[in-house]
Formats: sequence, C-alpha cells, structure tokens
Amino acid sequence: MFWFNLSLNLIFCLIDMELLVVGLNHKTAPIEIRECLAFPEDKMEDALDKVHTLPSLKENMIVSTCNRVEVYAATRETERAVRDLKEFLSQYHSIPLKEFERSLYAHVGEEAVKHIFRVASSLDSMVLGEPQILGQIKEAYDFSQQVKTSGLILHRLLHRAFHVAKRVRTETKIVVGAISVSSVAVELAEKIFGALEKKTVLLIGAGEMCELAARHLVSGGAEKILVTNRTYDRAVSLAQEFKGEAIPFEDMGQGLKRVDIVISATDSPRYLIQHEQITKVMKDRRQKPIFFIDIADPRDIEPKVGDIENVYLYNIDDLQKVANENIKDREKEAQKAEAIVQEEMVKFVSWYRSLDVTPTIVALRKKFEEIRKKELEKTLSLHPDLSDRERKSLEALTSAIINKILHTPITLLKQTNEEGMADLYLDSLHALFGLSEKSLEIFLEKLEEGKEKEEPNLEDAL
Repeated sequence: MFWFNLSLNLIFCLIDMELLVVGLNHKTAPIEIRECLAFPEDKMEDALDKVHTLPSLKENMIVSTCNRVEVYAATRETERAVRDLKEFLSQYHSIPLKEFERSLYAHVGEEAVKHIFRVASSLDSMVLGEPQILGQIKEAYDFSQQVKTSGLILHRLLHRAFHVAKRVRTETKIVVGAISVSSVAVELAEKIFGALEKKTVLLIGAGEMCELAARHLVSGGAEKILVTNRTYDRAVSLAQEFKGEAIPFEDMGQGLKRVDIVISATDSPRYLIQHEQITKVMKDRRQKPIFFIDIADPRDIEPKVGDIENVYLYNIDDLQKVANENIKDREKEAQKAEAIVQEEMVKFVSWYRSLDVTPTIVALRKKFEEIRKKELEKTLSLHPDLSDRERKSLEALTSAIINKILHTPITLLKQTNEEGMADLYLDSLHALFGLSEKSLEIFLEKLEEGKEKEEPNLEDAL
C-alpha cells in the first residue's frame, strides 16, 4: 500500500509538469526595485514555506542576490503559477504589483531550462564569467533541500546546471582575463614581478578606490600594506584593516624607497609624484623595479614618470583599456559557452520528456513479460521430459519473440516523444493492454531512490 500511494503521488507530480522561472534581474529592474524584492537570508525559510503553500506549485527554490531575484519552480498549472508567484512577491514585500510587474519575466519549459543553465554558467551575469553566482545558486538549492521545498525535478535540473557550469569553465576561457580595474592592476603586477609574494604596497590616499585595489593585491599575495594620507588618522584606520603601517604624508618619499607597488587615488589638483622625484628615488633603490597605479582623476602622477627605466606606470585609462580587451575575449568565449548550454538544454529536455513515456514502456514490457512467463510455464509443465538445453532454448525463443514484437511500438513511442506527439499514443497503449498505475510501482520506486544520487537517471531506473 505504501508503494502504491507513493506511485500515485509520483505519477501526479512528474507527468504533465512544467518548469518555470519567474523573476527579475539587473537587466530588467533598477537596483531600487531589486533591493525591495530581495529576500534576506534570515527570512528565506519563511519565504520558501509560503511559496510552497501555493497550490499551483509542486517544487520551488528562491535565488536572491544583489543582481537578481528568481523563483525556480515545477508546476502543472503554468499560467496560474505565474500569477500566484507575482502576487506572492507583491504581498510578501508589501509592494503593489503594478510598481514592478513590468520588470518581471517568466520563462517556461525549454526557455526556463536554458535560462537556469545560462545563469549558473555566468552568461546572464552583470560581469560575464564571474564565479560568485554559481556558489549562490548552490546555496539556494541546498537550502531548498533542507526545508524540503524542492524535489526530483529541481534536483535533476540543478545538478545538471552545475554540470553545465563546470563544462563552460573547463571547455572555454570565459573566466580568463581580469575585467575590473582593480583586478587588472593585480594581473599587470603579476606580469611585472612574476609573483606578488613578499611584495610591499603603498596606498596614497585612503578612499574606496585605493582600498579596493589593495584588497585585490592582498588576495593576490602581496605581503605588506603601507598607507599615507593627508589626514593621518584615516591612514591609521585603513592600515589597521590590512594589518599594515601608516606613514605621515610628508614622509611619502621615504615610503617610495621601500615599496614595490604604489596605488594613488587622491583628489589633488596637481601632481603628487613627479619625474625628478622618482629619478632620485630609483637611484636610492638601485634601479629596483617599481609599479605605479594611478587611478586618480585628475592624475596624481606625472606621465613622464613612466619614461624612467624600471618604472611601470599605468593610469585609469590604461587599466580600463586592458579590461575592455579582456571583456572582448570573454565575449568571444561566451559564444562557445552558449553552444554548450544549448546542447545540455536539449539533453535535459529529452530526459524531462521521457518522464511521460518511460513508465508506459516499463509497464508494457512488464505486461508482456508476465504473459510470456505464464504461457511458458504452462508449456513446460506439459512437457516434463524436456532437457535443460531445450528449456533454455524455449526461454530464449519466447524472449526474442517478445523483444521483436515490442521493438516497433517502443521505438515509435520514443520517437513521437522527441517530436512532442507521444500523447497521441500513451492513452491508447494503456487502454489496449490494460496497463495499470500499479504496474508502474517498481519503476517509480527506483526513480525515487535515484533522487538520492547526484545524477538520477531513468535508464538506471529500468
């Protein structure tokens, strides 16, 4: 009885279900709207539970980041589910639907699968190829598993999305090349010095730009941070964040002799670092290379400084130019990534459609196998004098006959399923051969067991 009830539940949950994505992102909504519709981490369980109570949905998970808010769902009532999710977003956040409905999108079926694969592969991100989104989707999926709002369909879909993202990262160069000014600075520094270990960085200025660039350099391996600023207390505060050292602004010249990399971003109206000054500094350094990153506007460093031997000077335009070149390279690789997404989408949709026909194929084989065994037993009981060899021959003969009889209808059923016409045959087969829902128990039981695997497979379930 338990497995009979389970089979009924799974039949109703799996057959005629549609995948759905409802949400908005940085392309469709300004940050003011995205912020209002975001789900705080400590409220996510409550939100998932409320979505799960919607009668039009069978499975769901929520992805909420600074650039997107999306609900992934499985439903048998697509239009109703779209309406329900829009109303949920409105009511949960106490915002009239008319204020954000134009920013919402709804992807159904193949488009939903493709969208999720693109998001996981960072093809739909504000920064093409950024790695954070995959981790955010994994966290969202894991949480939906914990609170039991996702099931077999989303389980398979999300694990396939993770597989697609891995393929994109290993088979393309979409993540190669820095595309932010700060990360470009690190990339160039590594080219100049080979490695950033044991390198010392001087920050001239204590603003956000300096801090961000310094964080990238530290994450790249830079060992020590010196900070100088006209307001010494601000220099001390920023230096403490990096466990570094603050130096008085008037002692900046001494600091230049000690460091390998200089990041300057102040609002000074004139050059803070000049050609003559650095010429003297380089003599004191015995021509040891130094890398200047001038990200101030107007510039802090006299352009002629870059003409000095063993001095490498890049300004904000130089860094942006490198970033733009890397972006172009990533966009070329994105075309390869889109082909991977399309290929994997076709595979998944084929699997998804097989949820309709595979149980019928299993039931049909089971029905014919039961008839074969019953009739064979009758025949063998009438001929007890048959040898083992003769019995095996009859076994093989009857099995071969059944396989040949079933070959054409099963092939046709699979073919029509790929063409989206299987519904024309399913009901007829059930009626003609008396296939009952109970006959699907073994298949469904194995399918549910397969849910515990990373990649449940219908072929394994057979």
